[in-house]
Amino acid sequence: MSSDFLSLQHPALARLDQWINERWMRPLDRALAAMLIDDGNEQDERVLLLAALASQQLGQGDICVDLQRAVATPAQLFSHPPRSDSSESPLHWLKQQTLADLLDALQHSAVVASSEQEHPSAPLIIDNHRLYLRRYFRYETDVAGQISARLAYPLTPPAQLKHRLDTLFPPRQDGQPDWQKIACALASRSAFTLITGGPGTGKTTTVVRLLGLLQSVAMEQGAPLRIRLAAPTGKAAARLKSSISSAIASLPLDASVRDKIPAEVSTLHKLLGSRPDSRSFRHHRHNPLHADLVVVDEASMMDLDITASLLDALRPDTRLILIGDKDQLSSVEAGAVLGNLCLGADGGQYTSDTVNWLQQNCGEDVSVYAGNGSALAQQTAMLRVSHRFSADSGIGELARAVNCGQPDQLTAVWQKNHHDIEQRTLGSLQDHNLTRLAVDGYSHYLKVLEEKRPATDSGIENWATEVLTAFDDFQLLCALREGDAGVAGLNQRIARELYRSGLIGRAEGWYEGRPVIMTRNDYQLGLMNGDVGVTLNLASAEQPVMLRVAFRLADGHISLVLPSRLEGVDSVYAMTVHKSQGSEFRHAALVLPDNHQGVSRELLYTAITRARQHFTVLGTAAALTLPARPTVRASGLAARLHG
Repeated sequence: MSSDFLSLQHPALARLDQWINERWMRPLDRALAAMLIDDGNEQDERVLLLAALASQQLGQGDICVDLQRAVATPAQLFSHPPRSDSSESPLHWLKQQTLADLLDALQHSAVVASSEQEHPSAPLIIDNHRLYLRRYFRYETDVAGQISARLAYPLTPPAQLKHRLDTLFPPRQDGQPDWQKIACALASRSAFTLITGGPGTGKTTTVVRLLGLLQSVAMEQGAPLRIRLAAPTGKAAARLKSSISSAIASLPLDASVRDKIPAEVSTLHKLLGSRPDSRSFRHHRHNPLHADLVVVDEASMMDLDITASLLDALRPDTRLILIGDKDQLSSVEAGAVLGNLCLGADGGQYTSDTVNWLQQNCGEDVSVYAGNGSALAQQTAMLRVSHRFSADSGIGELARAVNCGQPDQLTAVWQKNHHDIEQRTLGSLQDHNLTRLAVDGYSHYLKVLEEKRPATDSGIENWATEVLTAFDDFQLLCALREGDAGVAGLNQRIARELYRSGLIGRAEGWYEGRPVIMTRNDYQLGLMNGDVGVTLNLASAEQPVMLRVAFRLADGHISLVLPSRLEGVDSVYAMTVHKSQGSEFRHAALVLPDNHQGVSRELLYTAITRARQHFTVLGTAAALTLPARPTVRASGLAARLHG
């Protein structure tokens, strides 16, 4: 009798089949357990179920299973638990276990190792109380090791640093620390720096001045820096390019220096040299990037996998600057890298050596933020003053209240009746007022599409640019993909309502005006997951219907693509908050599900801060009163770097 047949009879797989039927687990998770039986001769049910759980947790974004958390509070492991909770659910199974028994079973298993060196073929790694799939343990330890090595790499700060910084940053009048100046000072002395801050805190301005500082020093020494700029998505790259281009012109430096600061921005995958149908990149430790300085914007969107690949592709002396908002949603894929790295950034935790160094080299007093932080904390700067949202901005105040996590503070913000935020209570999620808001919001770009239609082919690129810009005027955001408050159903409802209103010619298939979002990378077309396009009709007398989808590339140019070439796209009248990262809209509206499924503090904060001028939240009365919980992604990265 074959081992494959025997595995089908194992009680662990029978239990997993039940969990799959109840939607706690996925067939993929069961497949791992079956492989451990067939190929590893594993028979201990505890090991098999924990292995399946490690796979399931990875699908939720966790790097590992925190066994302490799993035994103490098993419900927290499941971000989208099924509505039914039978007496045989994984929650009940975990409650019956003890941490000591689970660790004992794992430590005596041939398919589990306590390090990569022990049992090199073992697919699972147990590290303290964290259970990993081997590949993700390697990613985590590689990232921690590479960052630690960069923090220890000796770099000499520029001569006359204080004078140079004073030239770039005029004195503040409020007596508060100039965090942009502090960030530049810290970045000038290390091969690794984190710059975090909310929307409008000047992250891009800071980076451009930092590039000016370092490039001017390099040019004085006769060796201009090779600088590369990147972002995780094409849309984020295009936004960074636009911001940097305007900021360079205002630098108080010689034109020769400004000319050596690049405005070109690529996606991370393009920077690393992605290979079609492969997880590997052209650039790695044996073929590193030709760069002296690499800057990555929107780093909150970076998962552990791409972070490990980026660090692997850099020379030891290449400076790496990561920029992002630590309070935003983590990456769609596994990991919460920026959040882990920026742990404790609110408090600074600067040692006396760092406090004194900053006072001497940039004239800024950060003694209020003194502490005994890690080496990484000494290279982390948090920008704390928003220039986008004024003191009386409802959007800014609401975002801060969400981060605090206090329902009373949220209530107090709403009671102030700010002009730029509003709540709309729906009778149900089928309420016609929801789709009417979307129709009103999207009528603007459809009007631009009609009114700006060019008479000749030479005007097509400008027309496409105007339509895409107008589309960013409004965006409906969702926490979920499925359900009454999910992306799938709302896209259909909004399309039908736009058709009934006479704003689009049809509501299904391909039609002029249809907005779409890429759902996976297409390297041949140069389009990345999350890129948004709008369908245009480039009709001529010879061809009355010639549909093309217009995308704005990272370099700012327009790509016109045949719809038949786009295999991984969805309509995007409604977009998940995750997909909205790296984007901004004049008016952003968030639909909340009745049971708050999938709604976290980070999701609310990210949705609110996508809005430049107006934010609306919609939901039933119950949805609008429920507080949000913070997201906790299991990982050992913070412990490895912060101790």
